[in-house]
Amino acid sequence: MKYTRRRFLAGSTAAILGAGGLPAQSATIDDIPIIDCHIHLFDANRPQGAPYKGGRSYPGGVALPSMYAKIAKPLGIVGVIQVDASPWIEDNLWVLETIQPEPMMVGTIGNLRPEKLEFGEYLDRYAKNPLFRGIRYGNVWGYDLPGQVDNPQFIEGLKRLAEHDLVLETANQNIALLQAAIRVNDKVPDLRIVLDHLPAFDPAPENFDQYQAALKEMSQRRNIWTKLSEIVHPRRPLTTPPVIERGLAAHRERLDMLMCHFGEDRVVFGSDWPNAVGVSELPDTVALVREYFSVRGRQAAEKFFWKNSLAVYKWIKRTPEQRGLS
Repeated sequence: MKYTRRRFLAGSTAAILGAGGLPAQSATIDDIPIIDCHIHLFDANRPQGAPYKGGRSYPGGVALPSMYAKIAKPLGIVGVIQVDASPWIEDNLWVLETIQPEPMMVGTIGNLRPEKLEFGEYLDRYAKNPLFRGIRYGNVWGYDLPGQVDNPQFIEGLKRLAEHDLVLETANQNIALLQAAIRVNDKVPDLRIVLDHLPAFDPAPENFDQYQAALKEMSQRRNIWTKLSEIVHPRRPLTTPPVIERGLAAHRERLDMLMCHFGEDRVVFGSDWPNAVGVSELPDTVALVREYFSVRGRQAAEKFFWKNSLAVYKWIKRTPEQRGLS
């Protein structure tokens, strides 16, 4: 029988909760340190400005580590990975110089284009810095991952990325991008792939079977991970004003479905600060995922909040609060 979206989500939830249909007793997880795997940094006050200045509700056009830390540290966030918010090649260096003196920052996902002839030279240079943890390539800045998968030069670039033990992140999911990630995994199986913002993808009803098939395929692939980021997001298609459903109840089924496919070993936390300002503030985002993982037990929560990030990004500990796996 073909699943409808509701039947599929309900089945996923039942598989997780077990035959009794009841969640486990809530665990105390507020003391677990958090690695935030998705924030953006920029400074529109630079002489050259900045191509991205934050979401509609974010004022000022400046987002720096010290500004984030004031909000994040009281919430138990001890480490952060920045995701490049600029297509300018020189901003890879700007980010590295900005985060180098900030021990809370454990890495950056930069912007390099594997199809370009100069990719290898740039990658070799940036990879020497242990804070450089990979690149982002997806539905952003006009990039076309589905169109590049059959480009031999692009694939050679991704193989070089894997040789450096770095990560490929994909941005702003749709069916074609999910299918492209699977094809990349076929061609470069040793490359770790992280899907950004998968909870925010609302497939159209006519695409739901393809979505279900992609998730089922990804469930078998150990090197495809996802961020449970942008959980709270404007409902699509967008309206004016946008419809935003807050609170865990509105999103539990979606999270259960993704956990069913990726398991507790291939999910990481990301706040999307400051892009999420006005949609889900950082304290609200942390509270929502803490509530969700409190019924899954301390082991699953520790994996989500920090252990999995270390496994996929292989970041280097810079402060005592940033625990290691040993």
